[in-house]
Amino acid sequence: MFDNKPIFDMLDRLGIKYTAVKHDAVHTMEDLKPIEQQLGAVFFRNLFLCNRQKTKYYLLLITGDKPFRTSEVSKLLGVARLSFGSGEALEEMLGVPAGAVNPLSLVFDREKSITLVCDREILSLDRVCMHPGTNEASLVMDTGDLFEKVLPDMNISPVWLDIKGEV
Repeated sequence: MFDNKPIFDMLDRLGIKYTAVKHDAVHTMEDLKPIEQQLGAVFFRNLFLCNRQKTKYYLLLITGDKPFRTSEVSKLLGVARLSFGSGEALEEMLGVPAGAVNPLSLVFDREKSITLVCDREILSLDRVCMHPGTNEASLVMDTGDLFEKVLPDMNISPVWLDIKGEV
């Protein structure tokens, strides 16, 4: 069983205002729509990626409605070919189950082996939703708190990309 207490402890220690709700397990962006309405904010997609050699790992945050094109993000990052990282690698590196990874999960990346990559469009959102390490709960916080307080506290500087989502 995943212990998300360190996530909430960090948010509380930083004085981050958030609202958390429990719900049935969700598996698709479509499943999230009622939760977005309840919380008054949108989820972004969290994609766990790696290079072909599986020597570099990335957590990509992209707006939920934007198409993800591997070739575009690979080119923007200067990586020959990106693919999805395995659920096993995700659990080994962060202890988080597939379907629940998000930037807050990086608190468990003790080796700092995962690069956070963000679609710049996320900064246009006032508030963001994410799962606190389980797809049976969600929380919402101000976007500024995530990028100006939480990530700096974890010593994480995102790589910002202007992702178009076009072919």
